[in-house]
This record gives sequence, structure tokens and C-alpha cells, in this order.
Amino acid sequence: MDFGLTQEQEMIVSTVRNFVEKEIYPYEAEVERTGQVPHELGEAIKRKVIDLGFYACNFPEEVGGAGLSHVDFTLVERELGRGSMALTHFFGRPQNILMACNAEQRERYLLPAVRGDRMDALAMTEPDAGSDVRGMKCSATREGGDWLVNGSKHFISGAEHADFFIVFIATGVDETPKGPKKRITTFLVDRGTPGFEVREGYNSVSHKGYKNCILYFDNCRLPDAQVLGEVDGGFAVMNEWLFATRLTVAAFSVGRARRCFDYALSYAAERKQFGQPIGKFQGVGFQIADMITEIDAADLLTLAAAWRLDQGLPANREISSAKLHASETLARVTDTTLQIYGGMGLMDDFPIERFWRDARVERIWDGTSEIQRHIIARDLLRPLGA
Repeated sequence: MDFGLTQEQEMIVSTVRNFVEKEIYPYEAEVERTGQVPHELGEAIKRKVIDLGFYACNFPEEVGGAGLSHVDFTLVERELGRGSMALTHFFGRPQNILMACNAEQRERYLLPAVRGDRMDALAMTEPDAGSDVRGMKCSATREGGDWLVNGSKHFISGAEHADFFIVFIATGVDETPKGPKKRITTFLVDRGTPGFEVREGYNSVSHKGYKNCILYFDNCRLPDAQVLGEVDGGFAVMNEWLFATRLTVAAFSVGRARRCFDYALSYAAERKQFGQPIGKFQGVGFQIADMITEIDAADLLTLAAAWRLDQGLPANREISSAKLHASETLARVTDTTLQIYGGMGLMDDFPIERFWRDARVERIWDGTSEIQRHIIARDLLRPLGA
């Protein structure tokens, strides 16, 4: 692995960082205050990204994307992590799982998503099925040649802007020696489908303006044409395409940690107590040293996991390690930065308290820290028969 970035990768980092600083930072305070992203602003950001040539850059050129490698795209996500998630949502990274679309679905869902004509949202989590995906109760049963769907999903990010949804639904149960095991199928569901409703979700203290919604299905009828992949093949589709979400959280956490660290470093150099910058006191200076060491380690873990994907190497454990370490590093960095700022760190004059609040969810979504540790341990122990 080459630890240096190519000239093209340096350009990607510079372009995305400049975009975030110019087009995202100026609107963050207002979005934080109102909890809303005006429609016109979201559309303006999307149009600028399309003009920049970065919209759907996580998709191959054959379907209209930029064809970035996993390392390249990880660098994009790292820089986007510096900005408000509610606003960078419009930078446009459709779910890679759409690559599983068949020919007819590509025309209706994949290609419009890549062009920016339609936006998607992924729906998996339920009130009683978070980490336990097979515990989902939202189900689809056969009726008259179609699927009849009933149940709900919650914590669905980006649903308020979505034109269609990628929904994981239980479509049967197998009896196994370890007990009943649900079969899962992935469906494409258009907004406005009869029997399907999108409702406002909970008021989260993390990522204001980046809302979560609740989806309700009440005898929602879906034809076979809406099945993504194979019937009962939801886990196969999930395992092939959804690894990217954990890597995205890792990259985001690194970018946000670096932005927060910049505040800590500047404040430690400028703020004076007892006649000298507070950074000269070991209590603060050592914290600065620890933070940058952890951030650099998280960055390298994340890029190394992306590199393994580009090489066609197994990367499940490495991605989990990156997500685990990067999200927990972000938590420590935001907390330490707030401590360095003292009481002012809790005031909304600075974005530190926002970084602190926003950081908490990164250890929960896309697989909790406990789930990542389980994945890592299982990967190491299984070859030994344990």
C-alpha cells in the first residue's frame, strides 16, 4: 500500500474540501437553529455538485457515475465529514445497492438516482429490529400474485427527500436447529404507493436538519417487479453492497474529528492563562498529542480498509475495525476539545457543542460499536474453530 496520495487524489481532496467550506459551512448555523434545510438550498447544492462532476461519484462510469475507487470515494466522504450532514446529504451518494437492479429497474431507479433526478433512502431498522436484522416484523405475504406488506420502519435517514425507498422486509420463516430464521427480501417502494406512508420521526439532538422518518405499510401491494435481487435474497444483496455504509461512517468520523481538532489546536495556541498559551501546560499539550495520534490512526485504518476493497481482498473485519476506532476517536476528540474550551465549549457561539452532540450517534448507526467488536472477534475466532 502506498501511503501517499496521487496527484488526482490530492485534487479530489482539495476540490471537495473547498466545496464544503464554500457551499456548506455558511449555512450550518441556520440549519442548526431551524432544524430544516430549505428545499431551494438543497436543490442548489445538488445542482452545483452535478456541475462539479461529483454527483453519484460512488457509482461506476458505465451507469453515469465518476467511477472512483474505494480509496478515492473514502477521501470524498472524509472531506464531506467536515460539514453538516443535513447539507452534505445533497452532495448525492445514492445507495450502491442499486447496482443490483435488473434492466427494467435500472431505467426506473438506478439511472435517475445517478443523474440526480430521483433520490433514494434505505429502510432496514424497526423498533424491535435494530442490530438484530432477522428480528424484523415488517412482513410481506403473497396475495393474488403480488406481495402484501404490513408493518413499519423507523430511524430512516433522508426519507423526507426520497422519491423511492430500498426496503428490507421479512418474506418467510425457516425452521432451523437454532430456532426460526426469517427470510428477507429487498423491495423498491415508490413514494405515494397506496398503503405506504412516510411520517415525521423523532426529534434527535444529533445532526439537526438531517431527519429520521417513520415508514408505515398498511396492506401495501407490491408486484414482483419491485423486488430488488432475488426473492428471499435480501441478505445476499445486503452482504454484497452494504459494507460501504460502515466505511462511510468511518471516513465521516475522521473528517469531523480533524475539523474539531483544528479548533482545539487553535484555541490551545491562542487562549492564555497564567501568562502563557494553555497548550504549553502538559494537561492540554498531551491531550493535543493524543488526539492527533488517534485521528491519524483512524485515518490510516479507514484508508487501508478501502484499499483492501480495491485489491479484491477480504475487508469485513478491517471495515469494522475502522468504523469502531474512527467513531470512538471522534467521540473522544469532541469531548476533549470541549474540555479544552471549558465553559465556552458548551455555548453555541462555537460549533464545539454541536460536534459533541453529533458525534454520539456515530457509535450507534450502521452497526453499534458492540456489533463491530462482535464482527471483529468472530472473524478472528472462527478460523480457530471457536
